[in-house]
Amino acid sequence: MKYSRLTKEQFEELHQEFINFLATQSITADEWANLKANKPELAEMELDVFSDLIWEGVLNKAEYLEHISPQHMYLFRLAEDKMYVIALTLKNDVDITTKEGYNWLRENLMDEHVEFLQADKDYTDDKNLDKFKMIEQGAVITKGDLFKYFDKLIN
Repeated sequence: MKYSRLTKEQFEELHQEFINFLATQSITADEWANLKANKPELAEMELDVFSDLIWEGVLNKAEYLEHISPQHMYLFRLAEDKMYVIALTLKNDVDITTKEGYNWLRENLMDEHVEFLQADKDYTDDKNLDKFKMIEQGAVITKGDLFKYFDKLIN
């Protein structure tokens, strides 16, 4: 398995897609029930293959990631050839994961306690795995509104 298995909730959300996936493998509902009961290791493999297919599709479409922690905000644009990052670091004890802290940041962007950094980084041989590792570390896929805002602000 290349990525990680989808959660039970994700499988429930993708129930119809999973049925279609099994159909492409010529596995009927009865055969799936039999597989789960009598060959659980094969059923597990089918779950893993489906999970990787879903992740691959999601990662191919991802254009922006955000990772926000109490003192840091990392905003990524996932271009074709490399990823671009805008990083904000707070040099005080304001927690930007709270409403109050985020409002403080919005009102004090040019404060001496707010540091901006920009960088870009080439992907490794597996661009989607690079993206997935960032998601595993807490980044979330977004539409890129914050990246675009800060990109305009500092460039």
